[in-house]
Amino acid sequence: MLIDKAINEGISFEEKFEITTAKNNIKYVECICQVEFVDGKPCNLLGTFQDITNEQNLINELQFNVEKFSSIFSSANDAIFIIDTSNGVITDCNPRSEELTGYQISELKGLHNSRLFPEEHRKEVRYFLKYNLDRNQYTVNETYIETKFGKSIPVEIASGKKFQMGDITYLVCYIRDTSERKNVENKLNMLSLAASETTDTIVIADPKGVAVWANKAYLDLTGLEIEEVIGQRPGYLSKGPETDEQATLLMKKAIKNKESIKITILNYTKKKEKYWFELNITTVFDSENNFINFIGVGRNVTSRIEKELELKKLLEVTSSQNNKLYNFTHIVSHNIRSHTSNLSMVVDVIENTDDVHEKLSYFDLFKEGTEKLAESIEYLNEIITIQQKTNIEKKGIRLKQEIEKTKKSLRLAIKESKIQITDTIPDDLIVTAIPAYLDSILLNLFTNAIKYKSPRRNATLTIGFEIIENYIVINFRDNGLGLNLEKNGHKLFGMYKTFHGNEDAKGIGLFITKNQLEAMDGKIEVESEEGQGSNFKIYLNEK
Repeated sequence: MLIDKAINEGISFEEKFEITTAKNNIKYVECICQVEFVDGKPCNLLGTFQDITNEQNLINELQFNVEKFSSIFSSANDAIFIIDTSNGVITDCNPRSEELTGYQISELKGLHNSRLFPEEHRKEVRYFLKYNLDRNQYTVNETYIETKFGKSIPVEIASGKKFQMGDITYLVCYIRDTSERKNVENKLNMLSLAASETTDTIVIADPKGVAVWANKAYLDLTGLEIEEVIGQRPGYLSKGPETDEQATLLMKKAIKNKESIKITILNYTKKKEKYWFELNITTVFDSENNFINFIGVGRNVTSRIEKELELKKLLEVTSSQNNKLYNFTHIVSHNIRSHTSNLSMVVDVIENTDDVHEKLSYFDLFKEGTEKLAESIEYLNEIITIQQKTNIEKKGIRLKQEIEKTKKSLRLAIKESKIQITDTIPDDLIVTAIPAYLDSILLNLFTNAIKYKSPRRNATLTIGFEIIENYIVINFRDNGLGLNLEKNGHKLFGMYKTFHGNEDAKGIGLFITKNQLEAMDGKIEVESEEGQGSNFKIYLNEK
């Protein structure tokens, strides 16, 4: 187009062109074209070409940067002010500065920067700007601005590096409204103060479940230092041998699924002291439903749980005692009625006869009846005493010594029965029991082995022990008459239950032994075969 004009119209030109070389490289050239005239008509074109690629690239880059700066300057969220450092006057500012200050841009240009700040803050801002002008570094300071309408607004003021145009040095300042952040910080400070002073424990964790904050109550309860909590998963040091693994898994699942959960769990302090912990974990989401934090609020409920467990145990014991006493009452009342009925019959006979000798003959029957009645009442009193005394203190007892004492007290019966008694109990074995109960249990089991020995062989009683979980188990193995457990096992430990027809059998010994063991949180089991012998297993709870 330009060459056509030069040829046809004789118009010279000077222009820049973008060309593509044979190697497909982009080049910029400047062309100066002069037209020669002959007889007033253009006849020749004289042109020069100069490679200006480097210069043009610099110009293009500068233009791009100018456009980029202009875009940032206009759309930035921060208010931007360009200040002439020679006089402190604002020479330019962006649209955000209008929103922040309430001034029009035209009002801001030419305004001294100090007018933007309350009088009490002007001195510190002046020092801040001078400091940055001297060091030419990016720094940030918190202060306040005063709007056109006199409102004070908290802001962050940041100064960028200075630049020079001609003889004038300029400083770029960025001012950011921090009102919302300050409000949030004030609320957080108030909440933090409240959370710090509350007796409830509070822990805040990030979306990964890692603690970012904990209050004093939590540190006091766990015995941990804040450095041991922050950056760790809460509760990582709280597990112990009695911590419920199922409860731990439920918490892990809730955290993994970002769900709230309320749970009570047995935890341990740093010193490995147990405490019951009621924990309520709440999930926190922002206005756009993005997950932010877990907040765990907990409290020490050891006193309450211990009372609940004690009450539960008491209810179980009471229920068990009621059931036992209910059955026991039926048995004893039947026996007492039988004895009193017999006594009434004897008294009736005595009253209705005139023969003195006959009356006297009935006194032996009367004496026997009263003895039986007294015996039943004595058994009743003994069982009730066992049932009531569930909190008698247990003590450590050397089992070997107790066995020797029992053998000594029964030495005449042992000698007459010719029973051979052996044991494998170590001299230093300590069992935890109520001394009077252990003495009664040993006496009952020894006398049973003697009383129910087999007439077909020499009687033996072997005493051994084993440890099963929290129990020391004492085995009393004899080769006596034995029992048919399939037939009689269900009533073996019942009251007044006898199985071999011995005249001196009362059917009360094993009933008392069972009750004494249960009162000590123990139990009794039996292995037996009729005609072969029995093994009574005494479980003594060592807790």
